[in-house]
Amino acid sequence: MKGRSGGLPQILRSVRRTRTALLSVAGIVAAILPTGIPRPAAAASAPQTCVGSPRSTGDQAARIRATVRQASGDLHLNSVIFKAVSGDKDIVTGAVGESMTGVPADPAMHFRSGSVAIEYMTTVLLQLVDEGKVRLDEPVSRWLPTLPHASEITLRMLGSSTSGLHDYVTDKKFLAELQAAPFRHWTFSDTVDIATAHPLWYKPGTSWSYSHADFQILGVVLEKITGTRLDRLLGERITTPLGLRGTHNSFTPDIPAPALHAFTSERGVYEESSYWNPSWTTAAGAVLTSDICDLARTARAIGSGELLSPQGFKTQLDPGTVGLGGKSDTCPADVCLKNTAARHFGFGVLVVDDWIIQNPSFSGYAAVQAYLPAQRLSIAVSTTQGPGATDGNPAQTIASRLARVLAPDHPLTTR
Repeated sequence: MKGRSGGLPQILRSVRRTRTALLSVAGIVAAILPTGIPRPAAAASAPQTCVGSPRSTGDQAARIRATVRQASGDLHLNSVIFKAVSGDKDIVTGAVGESMTGVPADPAMHFRSGSVAIEYMTTVLLQLVDEGKVRLDEPVSRWLPTLPHASEITLRMLGSSTSGLHDYVTDKKFLAELQAAPFRHWTFSDTVDIATAHPLWYKPGTSWSYSHADFQILGVVLEKITGTRLDRLLGERITTPLGLRGTHNSFTPDIPAPALHAFTSERGVYEESSYWNPSWTTAAGAVLTSDICDLARTARAIGSGELLSPQGFKTQLDPGTVGLGGKSDTCPADVCLKNTAARHFGFGVLVVDDWIIQNPSFSGYAAVQAYLPAQRLSIAVSTTQGPGATDGNPAQTIASRLARVLAPDHPLTTR
């Protein structure tokens, strides 16, 4: 099915493509950061709305805009919204194309931010570890005793996607139902029951394979650990401290106005997909919409370990996945992808060629957030498909082209 592929494993190709959606969270509630984790100083100065900066001028900004316009045409896109930030300085914020016919794309528009929710949830888990409230190697059975394989799977395995659980979005019956009824609401039991009905790909912790089920389970476990509903938990610990005013959870398919509209041909006809129900993508309470400014802000916060202790951040960049993966007697090479020091799945993030990345892609939406610590450089891109768009994540391709302009000594490769 075209357009169902997700970003996270795709960019690893050397951690190849699987289906990844995962939307991220908000629920902007009164926020108190946990003891021992400093409140980010930048939170108070975060912008009220996402707009193009008056500083988005000069040769570099002009080159970026030209690169985006060229890529939009090459990739047959309806729209591209983009932002690049160096440290605290906005290099460029802009948009090209249309959200709908006659409606120009705008940086203030909200889009589905998918797998960004993964890094939010794993960051919260690492905060709880920093605070001594849980240990990563505790079994999931402590909180979900009736879940199949719960005594074998640990919190670390959920966050690093090394549980061995089948990815339900590759199940033929699931895909058929999703294609037939894109507005259906999916529950935790609906999705996790599909994953656990399949045999494990391998003994938990011994290999790597991306599974949406890991993060469905992690969201529920976080609620049980803290006694706090997931949308509120992410609001308290992530979105409010970081000043992410354009990022919101929804328990419905709603997108806050102004909405960037998406279209896709994955069901065989080019049609609007903006309000297809994203409940299947991740844990309830972590199904997010966002804007380009929040995506860039998230890139810097996650990529610099702003909300974690040094040890927590080290774990996020490599929780033990380096060296895992690869074909075995029970797991094919296109599922158990090889993780290397240069390209691997961390704790809800991708580490690729010195960049720290998230790249959601589903239902006609695609996005990328990328952070290069060596230059304190953030790149954020969101795209929607035109009728001639091909499968894959076009935002990822555009981010790679922008990296050539902004960091020629640090290429961001996508294959």
